[in-house]
Amino acid sequence: MLIRDETPDDIDAIHDLTSTAFKPMPYSDGTEAEIIRRLRAAGDLTISLVAEQDGEVLGHVAFSPVTIDGAQDGWFGLGPISVKPERQRQGVGKALIARGLELLRETGASGCVLIGNPDIYSRVGFSSDGQLKYLDLDTRLVQRIVLRGFPPSGTLRFAPAFES
Repeated sequence: MLIRDETPDDIDAIHDLTSTAFKPMPYSDGTEAEIIRRLRAAGDLTISLVAEQDGEVLGHVAFSPVTIDGAQDGWFGLGPISVKPERQRQGVGKALIARGLELLRETGASGCVLIGNPDIYSRVGFSSDGQLKYLDLDTRLVQRIVLRGFPPSGTLRFAPAFES
């Protein structure tokens, strides 16, 4: 399996993969594929990686800037992340996240946040200390990994593409 930056030739495959992967998820509102398109169009798709095997896109992860209490300060959001249903729970997502975090670290990013299941994302180093808030969600779901500096506190806001 190869983890690489997306290319223009991957855009439709990423869209289809994201739609397929999120369709059966009870927490999905069906907008995840469009969020990626809006991030790309707005120039907010900071990192977009695909996992490829034998020419087929198996997974995708997006990273985009976030603000905490209105300041960007080197923090990024992870997501959406998607893996072909038949390849889930085989390390594809974990590999995509690891490579994305490595790239963020190389650029001097402060850290990365996400909204997700703590049982899943704690396996790749994310945690919550209850200091980050997002809408009215349980703060256990609002997780972060510090790459440089100190853990943040405050109100999290994702790129505008998530709010359209």
